[in-house]
Amino acid sequence: MATNFSKELRATPGKRVKLAQWDPEDTLGWEKDHKMKQSLARTIERLDALQYLLYAEHKRALLIVLQGLDAGGKDGTIRHVMSGVNPQGCRVTSFKKPSAEELAHDFLWRIHRAVPPYGDIGIFNRSHYEDVLVVRVHNIVPQEVWSRRYEQINQFERILHENNIRILKFFLHVSKDEQKKRFELRIHDKNRQWKISESDFKERKFWSEYSEAYEDALTRCGTPEVPWYIIPANKKWFRNLAVSHIIAETLEDMHMKFPPPSVDIRKLKL
Repeated sequence: MATNFSKELRATPGKRVKLAQWDPEDTLGWEKDHKMKQSLARTIERLDALQYLLYAEHKRALLIVLQGLDAGGKDGTIRHVMSGVNPQGCRVTSFKKPSAEELAHDFLWRIHRAVPPYGDIGIFNRSHYEDVLVVRVHNIVPQEVWSRRYEQINQFERILHENNIRILKFFLHVSKDEQKKRFELRIHDKNRQWKISESDFKERKFWSEYSEAYEDALTRCGTPEVPWYIIPANKKWFRNLAVSHIIAETLEDMHMKFPPPSVDIRKLKL
């Protein structure tokens, strides 16, 4: 099945995002079958080769931003999609509650420090978008502060893009019922109980507020250079398939080339 995942799941920049119009159950016609598993395996294999080329060329980097409500599958996406890449050239940064040092700087300070160097892939598990999400929902900073951050984020991402840092932003879209199922699974599965936190259940009460905050972030911070991809994530296998394809498609669109050898190969003798 030929599917342009980048085109199908890209939120149109400049167009208001309404999450109710994006079905978290959607699979773009794919089924969990042998063809899907083959496609996922081939794509993960492609990612390994493309990462090697990215590292060899050493002229640009790829930054992957994963956002989503609790139990949306950020950890699972990283574990499955990036399973074939070389860990030496891939770094995951998880952004939690800011430390005292981080709070002593502007909100983007800790983010910029984690941007991957040329040749590498960086993955943000949550990101600078928390500063227009959780701070908004819980009134941690005044509206006049967080409302200015949308344009500041756009400017920040524009700077990175213009300096050869390609950014992929994924919103992992799950339904409220699916989130409940995943929380229940954690409660009853001894191997997953360690992932349970009280905050997850408290935050669930703010589902509507977070949905509204996400819609604003997806709308106001989606640009032609750095768009958002809204990934239907109720079905984990499709989430992995879609994200892996979009990453591979993006790396291929960079038209990377191996650099010439630094020595004259003809003069080398064993």
